[in-house]
Amino acid sequence: MSRRVIATDKKLDVKVLKRLIKYYLKYNKLSLFIVFVSIAIVSLISVAGSLFTRVLIDDYIIPLTKQANPDFTPLKKVLLIMASIYLVGIVFNYLYQKILIYVTHKTLKKTRDDLFAHMQTLPIKYFDTHPHGEIMSIYTNDIDTLRQVLSQTIPSLFSSTITIISVFISMLVLSVPLTFIIIFMLFIMRKAISWIGKNSSKYFKKQQSDIAKENGYIEEMMEGIKVVKVFNYEEEAINRFEKINDSLFNSSFNANKFSTLLMPIMGNLGNISYVLTAAIGGIFAIAFNSITVGTLASFLNLNKSFNMPVIQISNQFNAIIMAMAGAERVFKLLDEESETNEGDVTLVNVRKENGKLIECDECTNIWAWKHPGRNGEDRLILLKGDVRFYDVTFGYNENQTVLKNINLYAEPGQKLAFVGATGAGKTTITNLINRFYDIQEGSITYDGIDIKLINKNDLRRSLGIVLQETNLFSGTIKDNIKYANPEATDEEVIQAAKLANADGFIRHLEHGYDTVIKSDGSPLSQGQKQLLSIARAALANSPVLILDEATSSIDSRTEKIVQSGMDKLMSGRTTFVIAHRLSTIKNSNVILVLDHGEIIERGNHESLLKEKGTYYKLYTGLLEIE
Repeated sequence: MSRRVIATDKKLDVKVLKRLIKYYLKYNKLSLFIVFVSIAIVSLISVAGSLFTRVLIDDYIIPLTKQANPDFTPLKKVLLIMASIYLVGIVFNYLYQKILIYVTHKTLKKTRDDLFAHMQTLPIKYFDTHPHGEIMSIYTNDIDTLRQVLSQTIPSLFSSTITIISVFISMLVLSVPLTFIIIFMLFIMRKAISWIGKNSSKYFKKQQSDIAKENGYIEEMMEGIKVVKVFNYEEEAINRFEKINDSLFNSSFNANKFSTLLMPIMGNLGNISYVLTAAIGGIFAIAFNSITVGTLASFLNLNKSFNMPVIQISNQFNAIIMAMAGAERVFKLLDEESETNEGDVTLVNVRKENGKLIECDECTNIWAWKHPGRNGEDRLILLKGDVRFYDVTFGYNENQTVLKNINLYAEPGQKLAFVGATGAGKTTITNLINRFYDIQEGSITYDGIDIKLINKNDLRRSLGIVLQETNLFSGTIKDNIKYANPEATDEEVIQAAKLANADGFIRHLEHGYDTVIKSDGSPLSQGQKQLLSIARAALANSPVLILDEATSSIDSRTEKIVQSGMDKLMSGRTTFVIAHRLSTIKNSNVILVLDHGEIIERGNHESLLKEKGTYYKLYTGLLEIE
């Protein structure tokens, strides 16, 4: 966690607590109203029980001791009344506990829903700059800290507050002098809570951060376990984990070292308060006869009733600190700025009538850009796949420029290939086409329209992407292909698989298209997983394709099958290809050679070989792509 979060002051914690309570109330107003009314009734009944002690002793028990033939009927009646009141308290206690369980888990569910929904709106940059394990920790560890504060801490605080106020008023009514003893001890308790809280707060927040880092590292090692074993990195991995775990141990130890002092200190201060009250109250009752025995007994009960919620609040203090650290991280994610989608140019289906484009609802496989006009009339521009860069300069941060003055022109149906060393800017160019990132200088047009004017969802819907990493999801093979178009029919799925040369191996699986695979694609081979990625892109039927080193991780034999599927997919589409294997891009219309973010050569395969420049050296093996 950053220094800013560790140094979070008390004011910010209160702000987060208020926001958490507001979030708590947002979805459960009626239910929480019933809960808090029930809590208030239970608390007031508890106080009434303590006050009843005075009445019971002074008005019933002591008079009975003075009677030769005591009549217990009045005593029985008043005890029955009090028992009925306590029974009401039990009913309301059961009621609010049951409702509270529902409210808590409903709030947590809604929190996770909001987190996940908001996460889908975040830009790619957020995921590139935040370890996935730390993000996962928000959904698990931080949400769990909220569960305790919602189900226990907030209700306990409310109950304790009602009890403290009602008990304090009752004590003032019974005896002002004895109440001052309580106030004095309360001042000492507050000092103790403040001292312990000051020391434990920063460590609890550090603990939350360390847990997130540890989760992130464990996830990282699990994903890369093969690499760890291949390079005998186990010992170093263990050493690094021990350092992270040591940091978690230190923050957890320090946080709990102070927090464990709280309960015994507060408990003993409460006992001292009780003893002082009993001693001084006894003097008042016996020596000065200023209070009755029943009043003293009632006051001692109120003393316990007063100290107990104070101790409960102090015990909940640690839970509040942990929850505030977790809530702060949850709200920080919810407050992350969503990806802007300011474009008003949308993608629509069209049909041609008498040489004109007519927008329609049915799928015609003919697309057009719907451009709102100033006069209220929409213009339809046929989607052809003409993509152009004009003097584009870009950097992922202000201090480092990745692309410098890039100019390129992809006419409809052309195949453009990018060649260059790692870090030359090849993938960055494709990231700019789909607006995963926005450029700092220059412009990019799509069919003559600046892509900043195009709605991002529609822009990306027009682009099919096959990446080097085959991102598959848990589910059936059919579901994975339909990821590109959930409304697709089974026949359309099969046609897409055939186009990608995937239908053959799918039908040989035991359950065919209904075969269930895991998120890592197992039990499929790397080539089979890549064919599914191509089938998915084929089902999207996008007019523009981006192939980012789609064959770099498969063998030469499988590459021919995959390449055949990609060739079918690329037919008639504007295609941007990134490839290390130059044999796969020989038939490209234009090959662009990049070096340190600049285009240093451009042309087709034959013309670049004639130039005998960088591409010639790469193709003949005189120079290797690093």
